[in-house]
Amino acid sequence: MTSTPQHPRAGRAEPAHDLVAVAAAAGVALDTLPYVVRVLLENVVQLAEEGLCEAALPPALARWAAARGAAGGGDGTGGAGGSAGAGAAGELASLPFQPARIVLQDYSGIPVLLDLAALRAAAARRGIPAERVNPVVPAHLVVDHTVRVDAAGNAAALRTNTDLEYARNGERYALLRWAGQAFPQVRIVPPGKGIIHQINLERLAQVVVRAEGPDGRVRLRPDTVLGTDSHTSMVGALGVLGWGVGGIEATSVLLGEPVLLAPPRVVGVRLTGRPRPGTTATDLVLTLTQFLRSYGVLGAILEFHGPGVASLSVQDRATVANMAPDYGATTAFFPVDRETLRFLAATGRPAEQVDLVERHCRERGLFHEPDAAGRIRYPEVATFDLGSVEPCVAGPHRPDQRVPLDAVPGSLAPLLERPVPTGATGPVDGSVLIAALTSCTNTSHPESMVIAGLVARRAVELGLRVPAWTRTSLAPGSRAVPEYLERAGLLDPLRRLGFDVVAFGCTTCHGNSGPLTPEAARAVAEDGALGVAVLSGNRNFEGRIHPQIRAAYLASPGLVVAYALAGTVTRDLTTEPVGTAPDGTEVYLRDLWPDPAEVARTVRAAVDPGQFGAAYADLFEGDERWRSLAAPEGELYAWQDDSTYILEPPYVDAPSAGLTGDELTGARILALLGDSVSTDHISPVGAITPQGDAGRLLAELGVPEAEFNSYGGRRGNHHVMLRGTFGSPRLRNAMAGGATGPWTVHHPSGELLSIHAAAEAHRAAGTPLVVVAGREYGCGSARDWAAKGTALLGVRAVLAESFERIHRSNLVGMGVLPLRFPAGSTAADHGLDGSEQLDLAGLAALRPHGPVRVLVRRADGTAHSFTATAAVETTREVDYLRVGGILPFTMARLTA
Repeated sequence: MTSTPQHPRAGRAEPAHDLVAVAAAAGVALDTLPYVVRVLLENVVQLAEEGLCEAALPPALARWAAARGAAGGGDGTGGAGGSAGAGAAGELASLPFQPARIVLQDYSGIPVLLDLAALRAAAARRGIPAERVNPVVPAHLVVDHTVRVDAAGNAAALRTNTDLEYARNGERYALLRWAGQAFPQVRIVPPGKGIIHQINLERLAQVVVRAEGPDGRVRLRPDTVLGTDSHTSMVGALGVLGWGVGGIEATSVLLGEPVLLAPPRVVGVRLTGRPRPGTTATDLVLTLTQFLRSYGVLGAILEFHGPGVASLSVQDRATVANMAPDYGATTAFFPVDRETLRFLAATGRPAEQVDLVERHCRERGLFHEPDAAGRIRYPEVATFDLGSVEPCVAGPHRPDQRVPLDAVPGSLAPLLERPVPTGATGPVDGSVLIAALTSCTNTSHPESMVIAGLVARRAVELGLRVPAWTRTSLAPGSRAVPEYLERAGLLDPLRRLGFDVVAFGCTTCHGNSGPLTPEAARAVAEDGALGVAVLSGNRNFEGRIHPQIRAAYLASPGLVVAYALAGTVTRDLTTEPVGTAPDGTEVYLRDLWPDPAEVARTVRAAVDPGQFGAAYADLFEGDERWRSLAAPEGELYAWQDDSTYILEPPYVDAPSAGLTGDELTGARILALLGDSVSTDHISPVGAITPQGDAGRLLAELGVPEAEFNSYGGRRGNHHVMLRGTFGSPRLRNAMAGGATGPWTVHHPSGELLSIHAAAEAHRAAGTPLVVVAGREYGCGSARDWAAKGTALLGVRAVLAESFERIHRSNLVGMGVLPLRFPAGSTAADHGLDGSEQLDLAGLAALRPHGPVRVLVRRADGTAHSFTATAAVETTREVDYLRVGGILPFTMARLTA
């Protein structure tokens, strides 16, 4: 077994400071602070020691956190502090955070590498040595987002999908090979090794790391991480503080620029009770997602505590922490405890590392003991009873749309335009056309996967089969999963129902679901059938899973198998049969679902640490196809002007215009959007079609339609990506006259155009653009192209009721100003229909959360104004906006 290499040089590790003494010097008892605040405190103490922040900041953070906790009165026993302690925030304008490492996945990571390559190229043109552009923070890039489920339901599917993955992505993978030799701090995990978050949880995360300071001393510090995927928060299950950021923000962090945080809102989530027998971690997280969305945790850091935590395994906690962005939080954190140590040992970490974690965390006040919880003062507390969870799914369009099993048929009713026929022999409205065991968490949770396997085994014993129209697949997040399923005798029954292993990657969870069965595709195209997907994934936004799928439900792996057998979601599985055995016996869910004791016995017998050691022994070694890829070498990437995959991005030498004056006048509205517009609606996602602007461009360049590939595969070509921005077929733009998709009206001509064509017409006229939206703008994945494409279209500001955290940050990073409507008001309240011109004033005095005057000028000569709020968190973000984004800011610093 090969352990993950440590980043710093070898040497004796020593703590550089005493957190208890630091807190005491600030007049604060360390054991009253939430554990996540202690990790942040340790981070700023080390930054202060290295001269990267003021020495006064650590005690200021301690005093601020203590004041928040005292004002909120949250002692871990219940109640909510609301906005208590806000007055103490004045002492803490912003908080620098420098993670121990960065994790990237290929979809969002390749643009990061291209940004670094572009910075090097721009530096070289200015006579700056290439080595000046070099990551100083260690990074791992995991190739897991590219593989598609082209083949499924057969034993050759894994090989077929891998072959096609390499055939489509040779140029992209060659770029990764170049980056691995050009940037010493970047290590590449080749395709087929698993999903980024599971690899992070099971191998990369060390919980305590050794870090070398400027003085050459090697210090111990808590493991912390930022990732270019919103679900990076999953590693919080191990007591590792981390969250998702945009790719452009990750680039600046890699180059040594700390993230500047607004004073964090810390919410304690107190768990009571125990999970009911028969419920799963998926049921828990879907219920928590609905609860926390309702409570309101947007942008908060959540710390889970209370007596119920002890009943949750690290895999349970990972399932909960993974979906932090889906309930709106920045991240979710479970302090290090005995269960953490058990998991580290169970996944094959060396005994010395497990011992180091325990010793260091105990010495530093970072180890959680149940009897210590009552001393912690949380600013606010949300209490949740684990015993209230029941089997459920979430859908049909959002992760927080929790639906009890008996209500699933009714949840689909609002989408139905006709009665569902009975006795049909083919797919109809509500038929399950995709049933996918997918995602980083649920497919790697031993108990959940064993339940799925036992359901499958019982179904096979009873003679049940999956309908021919249902496309089934299994894409584990960890390569250890097939090993323990095989040992338990459960892989074969899953295969017999069509759940063959198709890939070790994200696949269906983020829309790489491949084609529907021919029968299903005909039913949708010719009969207008409302097709449904049921998946064990983490997101189900409209149009995300498959362009022909209009409803998608998130469910535990066992329920995915059950709904695959039923073939429809119009059946109440609590009272109606899942299917009928060959002898005519009706089979119910209760006949298939295993007893918890059987699940526990099976897991104990099937799972062992050696499986994880074997799975990760060759983590950084690719197969022969990977090793044989021809890749460029040298410090500078050799750009090919005729490439349709990889081009030098324009953000450094030709950034979007910065906010250099006091006013932005004559702006036109490009799109007028509603609530919950996700990054799947904004960012180019899915297959490139010949009918769209991007497909027409590729055809003009001589690319055959069969080789168009997906937007994910062509993220290195900004010309393609620009044409796919706001290109979702499910986008509803109020300016499009009722049409869905990438359409808008160009004003003042009144012509209906594609959004890209309208933007080009405005660009030719020198007209700046604004996007207007409702609540939760930019929810979903950390897709940096949702911001990059917005900026390249010429959008200078986005005016919305509220923003999701990562997309807001990405907009700022691309020089696009995010603005919030006045509290309680909407676009409709201000009479906006998209035909107006907007003037923005007060930009010279722009400051975090400061006012920006919006003048609305109508074609009839009337006008009115209102005051929007800049959704800008720090003065550094103002700096980014002044020069047009993070990359021009970084280039200016290198030049200086």
